[in-house]
This record gives sequence, structure tokens and C-alpha cells, in this order.
Amino acid sequence: MLDTPLLHPDILRILARAGHHSKVLIADGNYPAENKRGPRAELVSLQLSPGIPTVAQVLAAVLGTVRVDEVFTMGIDRSDSYAAATPGDPPVWAEYRRILAAAGTPVELRPILKWDFYEAVASADHVLTIQTAETMPWANLLLSLGCRTF
Repeated sequence: MLDTPLLHPDILRILARAGHHSKVLIADGNYPAENKRGPRAELVSLQLSPGIPTVAQVLAAVLGTVRVDEVFTMGIDRSDSYAAATPGDPPVWAEYRRILAAAGTPVELRPILKWDFYEAVASADHVLTIQTAETMPWANLLLSLGCRTF
């Protein structure tokens, strides 16, 4: 039995093949995952029912399995029609910060405005999208994988 919090065979296979700087998107349930991804990125759909699993749960499992050098959030463009519903930072970002701290990583959340986020995801370095059933707004995360250190 694997000794990792992540057991999904397809996700493990893709992460095992990924290298330094590879990008992994953990998408919320509203993200257009079929058409907003890199040219070679694989899509793993985990939606069981609304809110199960969440982006935060998948983030914790991924952090327990691979090193992550950067974590980008979908930042809020205040001219976006959905921005008014979230006047400050999305509440889910505080949860992400707690998970990153608990994992002992010094990585901080780095917002990228919505349309620039889509461009970043479209990178040839994007290897995996994990679509969750997250219902919180602005919950998408784009991870840049690290490498083993000496």
C-alpha cells in the first residue's frame, strides 16, 4: 500500500511523469476544464457531489505527495461581473494559506487575474487538471511543481 495521502492512480501516474516546473491545475466545479487547459494536459474529473471533494482537500493530498514551488490563485478582476460577490480576498484563500503552512511549505499564494490565469493554464507545461466539485468562488489553483532537493 502506498504511504501517501494521494491514492488516485491516474493522478499519481501523471505526477510521477511530471518534472520541475510542470503545472497542475486544481479546478473548482465551475472551471471550464474541457477547453481551458494546456495542449497536452490530462483531465481527471473528481466531482462526486457538490462540494465533494473540495480544492482544499485535493491541495492537501497533492502537497503530501510532491514538492510545490509556486501556487497561483485565480485573482479577481474587479471589472468582472462576478467580482461584486467577493469584495475582498475569497474566504477559501485563508484555508489554502492554512494548508500551505501546515505542510511546512514557505510558498505563498500569488493571484493572477482571471484571463491571465487562463493563459497561464494554457501553457505547454500544464500536465494535469484535477477538476473538483468545489462550490466556493475563485477557488482555482495552479501549482508549479518543484524537484527533490539535496
